[in-house]
Amino acid sequence: MDLASILIQAASGALGGNAAGAVAKNVSLGPIGNSITGALGGGLLGPLLGSLLGLGGTAAASGLDVNAIVQGFATGGVSGALTALALGYVKSMVARG
Repeated sequence: MDLASILIQAASGALGGNAAGAVAKNVSLGPIGNSITGALGGGLLGPLLGSLLGLGGTAAASGLDVNAIVQGFATGGVSGALTALALGYVKSMVARG
């Protein structure tokens, strides 16, 4: 996994985190919180999700092509959205007491 792929997944994770926060307002961390959480989730968990689903093995080895970019956006966005939702849910449960 090269740096460009990780940056693509982090950027799409930030977008996914904000989309998840817009849809589930009761667990939203705010725009900055959703962006940071989504970027971390996309950049760190995106490659893991891609390897679990069997995506990106040959594309990552051959370089950055359209298929690798699309897979990076998909796995990064989903990972970022799930991370933002999970942390937002934990935050809302802690705030309830």
